[in-house]
Amino acid sequence: MTRLVTVLVPVTGMVAVAICGLIVFGLVTVQAGALPVIVGVIAAVVPVSIVTAALLWVDRWEPEPAKYLLLTFLWGACVATLLALLVNDTAKSVGDYLLGFEGGSRIATVISAPLVEEAIKAVPLVAVLLHRRSEFNGVVDGIVYAGFSAAGFAFTENVYYFASAFNEAGFGGGMSSGVLAAFTLRGVMSPFAHPLFSVVIGIGVALTVQKRYYGAARFTLPVAAYVGAVCLHALWNAAATFGGARTFLNVYFLIMAPLFIGVGLIVVWQRRREQRIVAGALPAMARRGWIAPSEIELLSDLAARRQWRRQARRESGAEAARAVGDYQAAVTELAFLRRRGVTTDGDRARHDGLLAEARQARADAVSLAGSG
Repeated sequence: MTRLVTVLVPVTGMVAVAICGLIVFGLVTVQAGALPVIVGVIAAVVPVSIVTAALLWVDRWEPEPAKYLLLTFLWGACVATLLALLVNDTAKSVGDYLLGFEGGSRIATVISAPLVEEAIKAVPLVAVLLHRRSEFNGVVDGIVYAGFSAAGFAFTENVYYFASAFNEAGFGGGMSSGVLAAFTLRGVMSPFAHPLFSVVIGIGVALTVQKRYYGAARFTLPVAAYVGAVCLHALWNAAATFGGARTFLNVYFLIMAPLFIGVGLIVVWQRRREQRIVAGALPAMARRGWIAPSEIELLSDLAARRQWRRQARRESGAEAARAVGDYQAAVTELAFLRRRGVTTDGDRARHDGLLAEARQARADAVSLAGSG
């Protein structure tokens, strides 16, 4: 029965995600046409590649499992967009009925979309926190999971907007219409808009795992972060929908750009904090014989880690480089776990498992280096 559940649940989830994706892209194709959708996909790949590359750079010290990041992205691209489409269209129809034509669009744009989309995009973030707590070590993880979900959502949304722009004016030749104008606005000026809103929630949720926040703060922090993300999203949509070019640019440069810079500074600070956590744990690990003293410097610097893997690949092959990477990852996870504290039976079991993984990966790397 356990085996059935562990296999059936993930497969069912993936099938559901795939169905949602097919429905979304089917709806977009029906509305816009096949060729515009192809153009939209090609144009949308550029900004989403930039965003995901930036998030992976943020996640370099303690990389999250690739399967979780992929599922998070697919949730945003397929499930979240379909649910948001259904709710927003319903809000638009109700608004049109109550307020007249265009009233529903305004309600959906400024009220429904921010409330619904920010909540749905945050689902993978909360799911990882609740069901894979060991993978959630702090603010950087909150930023990465929230960002990947929002990047998936923005990708599908961009496909629709770029396809619609192509239908209306082709590729265009200026800043007023066409794919080039839409790409400039969404792909150049604001590729991080959706991720930025969701990252606010990611930071708020991530703070709840830190021990200095307890009691009411564990509830109020995520709620306050969600409200903040919704307000920012609503302000962004209102400026783009109701304001002129000057209003939009004022919101962009006076609010969104400083906020983006602020989040960037938080990311840099948190990356340095993660480096200090790992570097601070390594001497004790060396004293216990878990790592070699000569490896302290190699494990406490990202550039040194990368060079170590490259050297292993060059001298002993890809498998040896993979073993070195597994060793580095296990040591990093062990450092974060020891930082949080090994206080429960689950913590102790995970600690012993990570230590065994590190020893096995190191033994594999040494063995492969000897055979090479």
